[in-house]
Amino acid sequence: MGENFKNKDGKPILLKMVEGIQQNKDFLGEVDGLIGDGDHGMNMNKGFTIFENRFCEEEFSFSEGLNELGMILMNEIGGSMGPIYGTILMDMGDYIEENCKEEIDLSGFAGSLNAGLEGLYDIVDARVGDKTLVDTLAPAVKILQEDAGRDMSFREALIHMKDAAKTGRDSTRNLIAKYGRSSRLGERSKGVLDAGSCSCYVILEAIAEGISKLL
Repeated sequence: MGENFKNKDGKPILLKMVEGIQQNKDFLGEVDGLIGDGDHGMNMNKGFTIFENRFCEEEFSFSEGLNELGMILMNEIGGSMGPIYGTILMDMGDYIEENCKEEIDLSGFAGSLNAGLEGLYDIVDARVGDKTLVDTLAPAVKILQEDAGRDMSFREALIHMKDAAKTGRDSTRNLIAKYGRSSRLGERSKGVLDAGSCSCYVILEAIAEGISKLL
């Protein structure tokens, strides 16, 4: 419906993502500590804060910011989640560079998030139902693509995306972990949210809020 934002104006979206992770660092650590090693919040906060310190005074586009943040997460925070989030964000950035250029509309954003999901699928075997961040990201991508196909307003589609992501995150509470340290617990991993699904929701919520302010 004609709503879009300029790629060059995307810096505030990245800073909103940084703020979201920083504010939820302790929560993410607590969730991870229930069935994991408890360092997810600390590691994510480290990576996002490195990005903030390195680039907050610089000018960068949405796609450039995604790529720079992705590189930091890929190379500087360690663990399994660094490469996972690094891949998602860099593939999003590359899609925008190749397909959107100057202006990003709902279709372009949906395409970029789908590119991130497809990139993730190339490096992990996890799918919906395996108690990972895929349970948050995949339904968010699905509803965005559906809304883009029916000419939904960008703002309304972002609300739908957050709702779908939240439902996906919450679904992990009743799932059995199939991957990572928590998978060793089997049935005992039920009853607890997946930490990656929680951080993914934080990031998607921040992106939605950041984009909404630019439309």
